[in-house]
Parts: sequence; C-alpha cells; structure tokens
Amino acid sequence: MLIDISVDRALDPDAVGAAEAEGYDAAWFGETAHDPMTSIALAAQRTSRIQLGTGVAIALARSPMTLAMTANDLQLATGGRLLLGLGSQVKAHVTRRFSMPWVAPVPQMREFVLALRAIWRSWHEGEPLDFTGEHYAHTLMTPFFNPGPNPYGPPPVLLAGVGTHMSALAGEVADGFMCHGFATERYLREVIVPSLQRGRARAGKDLDGFQISGLPFVVTGRDEAEMAAAAAGVREQIAFYAATPAYRAVLELHGWGELQEELNAMTKAGRWAEMGDLIDEDVLDAFAVVAEPEDVAPAVRARYGDLFTRLHLYLKTDLDRDVLRSIREDLQAVG
Repeated sequence: MLIDISVDRALDPDAVGAAEAEGYDAAWFGETAHDPMTSIALAAQRTSRIQLGTGVAIALARSPMTLAMTANDLQLATGGRLLLGLGSQVKAHVTRRFSMPWVAPVPQMREFVLALRAIWRSWHEGEPLDFTGEHYAHTLMTPFFNPGPNPYGPPPVLLAGVGTHMSALAGEVADGFMCHGFATERYLREVIVPSLQRGRARAGKDLDGFQISGLPFVVTGRDEAEMAAAAAGVREQIAFYAATPAYRAVLELHGWGELQEELNAMTKAGRWAEMGDLIDEDVLDAFAVVAEPEDVAPAVRARYGDLFTRLHLYLKTDLDRDVLRSIREDLQAVG
C-alpha cells in the first residue's frame, strides 16, 4: 500500500520537496482556493520521484480537450508522474460557481473520460479524432494543434465519488477510484467495492491492477488536549459532509439517515459552529480511526489494509512532524 500526503501549501513547491524527501509516494493537490494544475507544474520543478496528483480536478467545470492538453503537458513536465484525479463536484458549484451545465453527472463524466482517451489516442497513436456523444463531441484535430506522442504515455485517470453509480463508472472507464473521506469501512466493503467490481465486469476486467485510493479520517495526538482538538476538528468535518443530501446513503447504511436532515437544517440556519456536537462517539468511531499515535498504523491496516492500494490520512489538526513521520514509517514498514 502506497502512502501519500495532501499538500495544503499549494503554491509552495518546497512543501512537496519535503514530502518527497520524507518518503511519501505521492502528493495530492485539491482544487479549492488554488489551481492544482499550477501547483503540480511548480512541484515538478523541485521533485524527481514523488507522484503528483490532482485530488481532485473538477472535470465538469472543464472541456475534455482543455484538460487533455493540460494533463498531457503535466505528464511531460513531471516525467510521467502525474495522477489525474477527477471529480464531478455538486450541482450548485458546477452551475453557480463555474457557470457550466449540469445535465446528468454520471453520463457526463463517462463521456468526459472516454473523450479524454479518444483525444490522447489521436495524439499518441495517430488515430483520427472522432468522438461524438450526447454531451461532448470532438471531431477536429489538425497537425498544428497536435502535440504528438508523449514519451511517458497518457496519465492514469482516477475518478472520485461517494455513490454507487460513480464508483461503478470508475470501475468501467478509469484506472482507479478515489474514496471520499466521508465513507465508513462498512460502506466501502458493502457498497463501494461491489460497485467497482460491477463496473470492472462491464469492461471485462477485475480489480487486479486497479488503484483504490483511501482517505481515512484519523484522530490522534500526544496528549489529551491534542486528542480532543483532533476529535473536534474531525467531528466538524464529518458533520459538514453529513449535511449534504447526496451523501445521505452513507448514513442510511448505519441507520443514521435522520442525522443528515438535522445537520442540513443547521446549515440553512447558519448554525455551523454547533454541528460537530451532533457527531457522537458511534458516528466518530465509524468514520475515523481514533487511536494513540503508536496505534494509528495498526488500526488503519486492520480496517483498510485489504481495501486500499494507496492512502493518505485525513487530519484536521496539525500533527507534530515527528509523530506524523513515525506513523508514515509504520504504515510503510508493514506494506
């Protein structure tokens, strides 16, 4: 199992250089307050080994052609180290923040990935570009706009999701799946993995060689104060996700569906600071590994060792650097 890290200091390439020196396998950049593509381009100049991933880039805010070109350039700039993680986002952000159409996210994403692959084949294999779907059409590629074959080939495509339809799609058309942090071990085993297997079966494949990237919440600390702060941060984040109607299925599996309605009502009332109080010990323990630092790696392995091919820990407080290093080394030592 590969051990990755999320990089918050998005425009600081030295942060990624430090992650590479410490032995992480990949660094992931989210698309929140910064463009992950810019961050990866900068990081590529300061690193030589670590993989660099978008965690995630919002596909439905882009055109397949523009993303195909950017990803191709980043694959070249990184020397073949790009991990192209894609997500659909939710309707409000796609339509109101990006001003892009939201029609049918799963069919749109399916065509988006197939269009990417058709574009890359036109560059790498000389295949005429002739992709026509319901949502995207790419039928023009002249030599002036063709970058030609990339010596590192196309980057692997990983899709992120929470529900059964997107995970099944990932199994069918992608090279991997990025599990959302808002997922319990039970939900992953009973819902996500079977959906991935159905998608792989549609493509005539199994899960062998398919990447499953995990993002488990972790609550840990060197003393009671640090543990309490970590728990409070994770409770708040779980509550934020749990308020989202699209994620209700995770709660429903555990019989906690009404929690989503209560938390959603609190968001509309602006009661953000109180939401974490609704996440009791049972909910916290289902979503997060809660353990002393020396017990984190064994606990993570016990839950997810046979599920994830790679993971990065979802921490909501700054963990002491030596403690984090020890956890990473423990995870890698048994991997």
